[in-house]
Amino acid sequence: MSTPGQEAFERLLRRVRDGDGDALNELVPLVYGELQEVARAQRRRWRGGAPIQTTSLLHEAYIRLAGQEEPDWQNRAHFLAVAATAMRQILIDHARRRSAKKRGGDRTKIDFDEIEALIASPGQELEARDEALLLLDDAMKRLADVSERPVRILECRFFAGMTIPETAEALGTSPSTVSRGWHMARTWLYRDLRDAVEGGEG
Repeated sequence: MSTPGQEAFERLLRRVRDGDGDALNELVPLVYGELQEVARAQRRRWRGGAPIQTTSLLHEAYIRLAGQEEPDWQNRAHFLAVAATAMRQILIDHARRRSAKKRGGDRTKIDFDEIEALIASPGQELEARDEALLLLDDAMKRLADVSERPVRILECRFFAGMTIPETAEALGTSPSTVSRGWHMARTWLYRDLRDAVEGGEG
C-alpha cells in the first residue's frame, strides 16, 4: 500500500517524464534525506577525504539530473540509482583532475588486495585511494563494452549501497537476475583488474 509521500513522488515522477521542467524542483525535497545518505556513502570511500563536499556533490548531481533531456526514471529506487551514478561520475571527474595535478597524470602503483577489498564490500564504509577507484571506473567502462546490465548492477550495489531487492526494483528486473549479474560483474572485475594492476608492474 502506497503512502501519501509515495503517491506524491510518483505524481511528480510522471510530470518529470512528461517534460515538466518544474517537477524536479518539487521532487528532490521528498527524497533529500536519502540523497544525502547516498552522497555521504559515496564520499566515505575516498581515503584522505573526497575531492568534494557533500552539499556540493548534491548540487552538482542535481544539475546533471536536471540537464537530462528525456529522463525516464521509473520509480523511487530507479531515481536514487541514477542520482548515485551521477554522483559517482562527479567524484571520478574530480579525482582524475586531482590525480593529474598531483602526479602529472602518472598513477601510484597499488596492490590488487586493495582493489579486491573494494569489490567485495558493496555499500560499506571502506576508504580507498584515488588510484583504486579510478582503476575500478576504467574497468567498469570496459565491462560496459561487454554488457551494460552488470555495470548498472554494480552502480546500484557498490556505489549506491542498495540491497539485491532494491537493485532489482531500480532496474526493473528480478532479484535472481541481479544476483547472477552481481556474481558475473565481480568475477569479471577480479580478472580484469588483476591483469591491469599486475600488467602495470612490469
